[in-house]
Amino acid sequence: MKVIIAGYGWSGCKAIELLHREHEVFVYTHPAPWYISSVLNYCKRIQVPCSVEDISASKLPFRPDVIASVHYRNLIKQHVIEACEARIFNLHPSLLPKYRGCSSLTWALINGECKAGFTFHYIDQGCDTGDILLQREVDIEEFDTQATLVNRVMFEAMKYFMTAFELASIRRAGKPQVGLGSYYRRGCPHGGVIHPEWDDVTVERFIRAMANPPLPVATYMGRSVYTIEEFRTIRDETPEWKKSPSITYPDVTPGENSTR
Repeated sequence: MKVIIAGYGWSGCKAIELLHREHEVFVYTHPAPWYISSVLNYCKRIQVPCSVEDISASKLPFRPDVIASVHYRNLIKQHVIEACEARIFNLHPSLLPKYRGCSSLTWALINGECKAGFTFHYIDQGCDTGDILLQREVDIEEFDTQATLVNRVMFEAMKYFMTAFELASIRRAGKPQVGLGSYYRRGCPHGGVIHPEWDDVTVERFIRAMANPPLPVATYMGRSVYTIEEFRTIRDETPEWKKSPSITYPDVTPGENSTR
């Protein structure tokens, strides 16, 4: 089959590894920093054609039988969906319809969820709203950080990638998403800043949710916070009048979000 992979990071590389020997593959990706697995470099090494341009129907190298989106960071537009007669699917790291959008696993940690997971779903005109091909839960451990949870979910998800690919290739009907959905926009949750009104349980979760080296850690009163003990020390050392700084905190607090 002729396959387009729109991918990024380790999971994008893994999708290419799984497909390129048996299918004609073309890849769309993004440049990656040094700490992210580079799809572009991997494609060069195994001689798979690749582009860093945004995926567009007018620039597709062939009429694809299937398009797979794996950690691709751009919304795929309707003209691309039509180019493959809707045989196009995405891997999203949440239990849809919950946590549509960005930073899904980070927000699940912040909000104190017990379960996370992943969903393979068809792509439609919405954002993570298409019918579900396959969905699995992953437990959130009380000691998980952003880094450990993201890695565990994505490693588990890619074990099911070929199953989802095969279902999409035969246009197996998916299941409509059921229930109230939630959506989070792109950007670091709360700007990475600990709110002075949060309780210690929320702060501890937020610190773990920001832990993904080499990305910045949580901050409080302008200082980096690596542990709940460090937060308590800074809080106790800070005069009360300074605990209402001229920082604009987001209106959203842990447990609240935009819904659709």
